[in-house]
Amino acid sequence: MLLLASVGLLGLGAVVAVRWALTRVDALGRPVGFPVAAVAVPVVVALVLAVPVARRSRTEHRLSDVASVLAGRAVHVDCSSSGAGLVHVGRDVAHVDIDAEGRPGDVAVLGDTVCDDVERWRRGLDGAASARADVDGATAVHVLTHEAMHLGGRIDEGQAECAAVQRDAATARLLGADDVQARRLARTYWLVVYPTMPEPYRTPGCAAGQGLDEHLGDAPWEQQG
Repeated sequence: MLLLASVGLLGLGAVVAVRWALTRVDALGRPVGFPVAAVAVPVVVALVLAVPVARRSRTEHRLSDVASVLAGRAVHVDCSSSGAGLVHVGRDVAHVDIDAEGRPGDVAVLGDTVCDDVERWRRGLDGAASARADVDGATAVHVLTHEAMHLGGRIDEGQAECAAVQRDAATARLLGADDVQARRLARTYWLVVYPTMPEPYRTPGCAAGQGLDEHLGDAPWEQQG
């Protein structure tokens, strides 16, 4: 919507400028000065509206790169709470289309809140963050990881969730965290958020030495402290 509005306003400014260039005189043949305000106002407003669009585009590109690494193939992340088929994951929303043969699509739609929380968490990597922000950031990063697992072929929610908790630290590193920050994020999700998740996301097989343990060094149960 913002993109359309921005394009429309730029078009309006262009139309006004072109009309002036083609005539330059009024009905009485008198010279008409360039309509500065009529051109500048829509152009300035268009540029202002384009800023959040550009930011969201950069976020989607960054998250798409991360999801592609995790999924093992080229995929795309779309940040949009208006996307069709969004499903709630706690207070967040996310969705990957699955076809009749059980094959995932190429796009993960993440709610605006998820994408915003990932970006806030990234910006906070260089400074102290509140405990609430840490949980929000851990949850948002995990949602990205979880949906990347679906994109990579893990359709079952419990399997995707368990694979994700074992890769949350890797996701955090791909987003710019150092090793300590990455492991802290993974542990935060595992200790604070995962126990509150409902079935089918939470399963007894997701634990050290159990059926869904992939024996990855980043698994939260392999970490100390």
